[in-house]
Amino acid sequence: MNHYTESLAFLVVAAPALLLAALGVASLLDRRWSEPATSRLTRWAIAVALLSALGLVAGMLATGAPRVILDLGNWVEIHPHDAGTDHPGYHFQVKLVFDQLSIPFLLLSLVLCGTIGAFATRYLHREPGFNRFFVLYASFVLGMVLTSVAGTIETLFVGWELVGMSSVFLVAFFQERPAPVRNGLRVWVVYRVSDAALLLAAVLMHRMIGAGDFDKLLGGGAWPDGAASVSESQALLLGLLLLVAAAGKSALVPLSGWLPRAMEGPTPSSAVLYGALSVHLGAFLLLRAGPLLDASPALAVAVVVFGLLTALFGFFTASVQTDIKSALSFASLAQVGIIVAEIGLGWRYIPLVHLIGHACLRTLQFIRAPTLLQDYRHLENAIGGRLPRRPALWVRITPARWRVFLYRLAIERGHLDALLAVLVVQPFVKLFTWLDRLDRRATDTLAGQNRDEPPALDHVPPPSENGTGHHAALGHGHGPNPSHTPNDE
Repeated sequence: MNHYTESLAFLVVAAPALLLAALGVASLLDRRWSEPATSRLTRWAIAVALLSALGLVAGMLATGAPRVILDLGNWVEIHPHDAGTDHPGYHFQVKLVFDQLSIPFLLLSLVLCGTIGAFATRYLHREPGFNRFFVLYASFVLGMVLTSVAGTIETLFVGWELVGMSSVFLVAFFQERPAPVRNGLRVWVVYRVSDAALLLAAVLMHRMIGAGDFDKLLGGGAWPDGAASVSESQALLLGLLLLVAAAGKSALVPLSGWLPRAMEGPTPSSAVLYGALSVHLGAFLLLRAGPLLDASPALAVAVVVFGLLTALFGFFTASVQTDIKSALSFASLAQVGIIVAEIGLGWRYIPLVHLIGHACLRTLQFIRAPTLLQDYRHLENAIGGRLPRRPALWVRITPARWRVFLYRLAIERGHLDALLAVLVVQPFVKLFTWLDRLDRRATDTLAGQNRDEPPALDHVPPPSENGTGHHAALGHGHGPNPSHTPNDE
């Protein structure tokens, strides 16, 4: 790789990182940029990254290189305690890969982020949280860029976390109301499950191949021609962890309940996060791990099943929604499910093209949604009534005896939230409550105290410096309230 392509590859990541640093440091120092300055900074940073990516593509086409790799070395190294062991230890490697998968997704991310950024500067004009929105937005852009070009699972995890963190805070953007905060917390919990699975996959990769490098795991060939370097059982185990990570990020069944809750955020964040980019990250991860699916037929079947279930769930639920943002979010979910099923069937370029086209369409629909509602109101006022709405296809073809049941199931969103609360949340809460009670009992036993009785006062405190003596400590004179006991602390 020559100096030209290396500089362009570095600029692709450096531009959004500098944008985040400029906005974030100014906020920490309480020297916030003005709205026009923030808009210009965002526009120029994304433009520099996009032009650098296009220049890199031009250089690759001119030289015929199938991909460009920028290896920034190991940033963290942990050597094994036993020098004689064969285990290589752990290391955090930063490696950026620009190939036929990462470049299209990178260009898509930058184009859509630039479009939504320009829209947000007008949509959030004079909003009190204008600066806060763009700080979180810069974090999201940097996370998307890192995730797109990550050549190691550690680099991907950093971008994955930046996207998740900014997404949750944007859901809870209107923090003066309780509903966005509660929904942001729900999104955060689901993301924690996804992130834990990805972190376990990173640890497992180090145990299997001694590194988190995708080239060592997937054979080192240019995408999509790689071949998994692990056995079928290892590919199944690692692939299932990546599938759980993808399910949490892309809202696959049964982790789909957070998607409509994410619509509490501003329309620009809803468009770029849950309509276009963030919701497709799970599918992108499965595309990157495609050789694992080729190595394990059972894993491929699981991906197809989860994809089809998600598509069916999204189709039924979207057809009964009464607000436009929820309807669009479930429509996006249906398409994401189809994309995931295509990946499980062994296709690579078809789901990539499907992903790019669907992301662009949903972005335009989310941006158009506010003015569309206004146009509908004007039209209804002009005709003096509501516009007729044709029933969904499944309503017209379903027998009457099943129609009510399916409608209630769809309007309740498959009862997924209730099932997760009963089958997952409550057992964990009961387990942790029991462990907390056991820990308190063990602590009291070791301390020689009974938590049901107040601890005895072993000694009388010495006179205080103000000369009130021990009577003040016992509650007389000017000391504390005599009803105050150590258990009240």
